[in-house]
Amino acid sequence: MIDSQVAQRFADYETNVFAKMSRMAHEHGALNLGQGFPDFPGPDFVKEAAVEAIRAGYDQYSPTSGLPDLTRAIAEHYRDRVGLDVDPDTEVTVHCGCTEALAASLVGLVNPGDEVIVFEPYFDTYRPGVALAGGIARFVTLEPPRFAIDPDRLRRAFGPRTRAILVNTPHNPTGKVFSRRELELIAALCREHDAIAIMDEVYENLVFEGEHVSMAALEGMRGRTVTLSSLGKTFSLTGWKVGWSIARPPLTTAIRRAHQTLTFAAATPLQYAAAKALRAPRSYYDDFLAQYRERRGLLVEALEEIGFIVFPPAGTYFVLADHTPFALGDDEEFCVHLTREIGVAAIPPSYFYSDPAKGRDLVRFAFCKTQGVLRQAIDRLRTLQPRRSPQKALTR
Repeated sequence: MIDSQVAQRFADYETNVFAKMSRMAHEHGALNLGQGFPDFPGPDFVKEAAVEAIRAGYDQYSPTSGLPDLTRAIAEHYRDRVGLDVDPDTEVTVHCGCTEALAASLVGLVNPGDEVIVFEPYFDTYRPGVALAGGIARFVTLEPPRFAIDPDRLRRAFGPRTRAILVNTPHNPTGKVFSRRELELIAALCREHDAIAIMDEVYENLVFEGEHVSMAALEGMRGRTVTLSSLGKTFSLTGWKVGWSIARPPLTTAIRRAHQTLTFAAATPLQYAAAKALRAPRSYYDDFLAQYRERRGLLVEALEEIGFIVFPPAGTYFVLADHTPFALGDDEEFCVHLTREIGVAAIPPSYFYSDPAKGRDLVRFAFCKTQGVLRQAIDRLRTLQPRRSPQKALTR
């Protein structure tokens, strides 16, 4: 039957795990520490700018590459953060969120049969994004507790058909911040194999330990790097779906050809507001990070006390933990139990691996919630009873 057929490239991909767990949380009245959206509003000065743009009648399509004021703001923000000057007209493109920026980058730059290296665990749109472009994903697994790159494993992943490598730093779901040494290894392999680095940096302003290093700033990488980011994480406006890509003109041309077909343009009044957001004073970013540092400390400390083996994140607003001390099945069974019986929703990370067995011992919690909600969730989680003593990871 026609209605039972799915294109082969998407045949292996089920309903989004975040939608499934959020639906279950709603059904059971659980506190949602699963899907990574804040439960508090974005800043008033940004929302008021959007309202002003709507009232001023900015209702029609923007240029497909983005409003000039926003592309200039993105270029200014990038210069201040990375130290590189980019041309806002030829090197910056505004997208409908970073998800579309990623899709446009893959569709615009990857040919059918090309290989794209993906670190796992990966954000769940990466694998179908490669499939959408007709590419072949080659996976390199980051192992707990440190989730460090195995240099030999990474070198073996590169080959004559490698077109690109996709890197998310800070990394969802592990909270890893890729070190300068790791990024220099990736850069060297990209230069050796004439590959492109597609860098997902949406958590660039959420680094608690280490430093955020931009791949484009490394030797020989300016012309072979696509940098992706968005408004949603830093300004708690995930529903606005305003993102961007930054790349040299030859790469940007390819990305824009895909972008104009996928979405053509992002929402015009929200772009006006995004430009104002990116020009926020340094104090906004400092306060933003300080508040998340408190939330991180609150949840990590509590999870350890409750009996989880916790892998404290160096960045992002997620924390991975080993749930096996509770002996409540694999990650899906554990998350179902948490949602139905404990009243806290989390995400089973097996969905983030090419081989789901690699993630069965883990669970992902999001701490982009008010401290009140986090404390309520912690109180509920304290009803869990470990059935065996957790073996502490010695090399965190």
